[in-house]
Amino acid sequence: MDSKLLDKFLKYVKVDTQSSDDSKSFPSTDKQFDLAELLVEELKTQGLKDAEVDKNCYVTATLKSNTVNKDIPAVGFIAHLDTAPNAPGKNVKPQIYQNYKGDLITFPENPDITLSPEDTPYLKKCVGDTIVTADGTTLLGGDDKAGIAIIMTAVEYLINHPEISHGDIKVCFTPDEEIGQGTEHFDIDKFNTDFAYTVDGHMPGKINKETFSADMITIKIKGKDIHPGEAKNVMVNSIRIASDIIAELPKNVAPETTEGYEPYIHPFEINGTVELTKIKILLRSFKLEDLELFKAKIEKSVNCVHKNYPSSEINIEVKHQYKNMFEYLKERPEALDILWKSVKETGITPEWKPVRGGTDGSRLSEKGLPTPNIFAGCENSHSLKEYASLNAMENGVKTLVNIAQNCCKD
Repeated sequence: MDSKLLDKFLKYVKVDTQSSDDSKSFPSTDKQFDLAELLVEELKTQGLKDAEVDKNCYVTATLKSNTVNKDIPAVGFIAHLDTAPNAPGKNVKPQIYQNYKGDLITFPENPDITLSPEDTPYLKKCVGDTIVTADGTTLLGGDDKAGIAIIMTAVEYLINHPEISHGDIKVCFTPDEEIGQGTEHFDIDKFNTDFAYTVDGHMPGKINKETFSADMITIKIKGKDIHPGEAKNVMVNSIRIASDIIAELPKNVAPETTEGYEPYIHPFEINGTVELTKIKILLRSFKLEDLELFKAKIEKSVNCVHKNYPSSEINIEVKHQYKNMFEYLKERPEALDILWKSVKETGITPEWKPVRGGTDGSRLSEKGLPTPNIFAGCENSHSLKEYASLNAMENGVKTLVNIAQNCCKD
């Protein structure tokens, strides 16, 4: 299993699938189709005749049930095709460290960065394992091509071991997850499963049934521009107004000052001129009521600042992004029970870990498809120091195979 898994992973990370949050198209980049089409061909070769990629770059396929029991739930395995826009994703050159000794890992094309057990504690557990990184100039792409490799290997394993009973298993690889659009055109009715699992991020044992609930606020500030030499009592500087609004936000409720289940308010983007400035602010909490309190706090701050600039125009737009998936998963406890049991049967101690972010599972659960998340064996995602553990990925494959079996058991 390990050699096939590694071969698949190395093949997938070499395909550039970086998404773009500046794009207006869907998918945001056509190059995601390159990996999608490769996967369709591979799935068909494995015998999944209905494998296809649609016009929106969603790859789907079905491994048919091999049992006469009609009461077995259909289960879905999902991962995303795209890599993050945070760092380059083209010309990935994987570096393979077999029988890792627990020492410092350097990057051949970027001597300014290193990977050490002191900075990345899970590496201490990887002694003797095979570690994969990029060369220091690009993302590795383990987020989420490790998830894809795990699913593809698990499907192949089940095909080659027909003695393992399973119901219908549906596979889907989605585009544009990294820019928050992974479920935009996901056809839940066509997918037709009782529940599903995303395979995305984290190290073995870390499984997720809780994510932030999320809203985004955009504040548009309209001022008045004029030559600075003639500005007295005329100019209204929207940049100055924006800075006053940001200064009003509580500093003890920020990503850099919170952890665990603590919520945050995060101004993450500001663009402007004297005439017009836009601020984008993320609101994140595991409790929906916190988001309402945060919105009220921001509106109060904006109104307070506006009084000092009465001739300005300030508009607030609120966009719902996703809800804590546990609000929906608790209605399908069997999906959680099967996942917990399946991880435990690999010999790993499972741990429910809250996600301080969202997954495709957040939106899918909200839309009606309960979808907790499974580890994919990667750390340092979205950075040049990203790495994958082959042993961790193997445990991901075993977990999926166990899920398939456990869905057949009472």
